[in-house]
Amino acid sequence: MARAFNVKVRHREFNLGDLVLRKVLHVAPNSRGKFSYKYDEPFVVRKTFSGGAIILSDMDGTENAS
Repeated sequence: MARAFNVKVRHREFNLGDLVLRKVLHVAPNSRGKFSYKYDEPFVVRKTFSGGAIILSDMDGTENAS
């Protein structure tokens, strides 16, 4: 089963300065059900690590770990 799932996984490399969207993983208490947002606003990649972790920042420069 794991092998069948892993066939569909696409590996991505992010570079400094790339614009990315962050998936919303939690449901807010005031969400609108299926009409709620699936992704957050665009973020800028500030730093990448070898394990696949990245440091993101808002468009105004506030850093967010992801």
